[in-house]
Amino acid sequence: MMKENKWLEYKQDITNSFLKTVSAFANFGSGTILFGVTDDGENTGMQNPTQACLDIENKINDSISPKPDFTLNIIERTGVVALTVSKGEYTPYLYKGKAYRRSDTADIEVDRIELNRLVLSGQHQYFEKMPCEEKNLSFNYLQQVMAEKLGIAALSEDVLRTLGFMTDDRQYNKAAALFADKNNFYGVDLARFGSNINEIMDRETISHVSVLLQFQEAVKLFKKYYQYETIHGIERKTVELVPENAFREALANALVHRTWDVDAHIRVAMYSDRIELTSPGGLPSGLTEQEYLNGYISNLRNPVIGNVFFRLKLIEMFGTGIRRIKDAYSSAMQKPSFVIGEQSITVILPVISQAAKLTPEEKQLLDSLSGGMLLSSSEISRLTGFSRDKVIRIIKRLTEKNYVSVYGNGRGTKYTVNK
Repeated sequence: MMKENKWLEYKQDITNSFLKTVSAFANFGSGTILFGVTDDGENTGMQNPTQACLDIENKINDSISPKPDFTLNIIERTGVVALTVSKGEYTPYLYKGKAYRRSDTADIEVDRIELNRLVLSGQHQYFEKMPCEEKNLSFNYLQQVMAEKLGIAALSEDVLRTLGFMTDDRQYNKAAALFADKNNFYGVDLARFGSNINEIMDRETISHVSVLLQFQEAVKLFKKYYQYETIHGIERKTVELVPENAFREALANALVHRTWDVDAHIRVAMYSDRIELTSPGGLPSGLTEQEYLNGYISNLRNPVIGNVFFRLKLIEMFGTGIRRIKDAYSSAMQKPSFVIGEQSITVILPVISQAAKLTPEEKQLLDSLSGGMLLSSSEISRLTGFSRDKVIRIIKRLTEKNYVSVYGNGRGTKYTVNK
């Protein structure tokens, strides 16, 4: 039997402790509790499964408010009772006046910020749409960008309403404040490190200004350290140590999908071999890790912000950012990686040199050598479908890039991929 995890709980007996788990599942995501199973996963069954179902249902109805959506099933072969709780629409679901969440296999009372989010979610509202305390906002930078990108010369009240910056009673909301020239929100903290994290070569914090300015200034600092120009004859060429498209997508995703109700910056740590972008807030509710990694954003945390970034062509269609980051590294050996935590998401963009980029044919040939064996050009030709002459040409390029080593000579020449 599976081990207990975030969405699976075992209970040998019926005690009130399972009600915290019911609250957690109803608030944050569907899960199952199996009654008649020990912590080690041993099926002991319930002595009277039918009565157990009645007891469980009564406890939920009497103790959880509002009533969550759940089902009870008896596994006849073992006498185990399965309680499945679905994520509810009317959060928060409270047990003894408290809301709970899962942390691995434990049930933890949510903090004030999380409780506020549950309340907004239950009312089908977003933090960014809540009224803003500031009444006199200016949008000079936003107007400048919209004039350049969309040809909009003036930001009238109608335009601001169309952008979603105003409440029903014509007050500015928090999304408006985030695009205003000055606000009270945290922003982006960028640090360029030397040989270790104690050696800070450059530091810039961009906060309390428009999210658009945060985006542009961060991209400017990125270009300073991860792009340079080379000149061959009369041709001037920009070399990217990290694909700019990947950085822009990762930064835009962080600004669009982060939680704005916490006092924390988006952290951009710049190293000689990588960039790490960490944004506050884990996955949006209802989005699984696999859906995120596959590029499917089914539930935008900040739809107003996302819509403005989309209109200004700073992001493509919603949900394609992760795929576009991966596409930017399609010809590189080192790939971006993603670390998903409960309270943050980190995107790691490795440095690649121009020489390290691979053509599709080079990558296909390297894949044929991925087993680590020594192969002749004829053997590689059979595996790839390339002609022997073509194999020799590609191997020469890969050898110059230090991806392939050559052993022997003449007819006995063999090739292998470098580790």
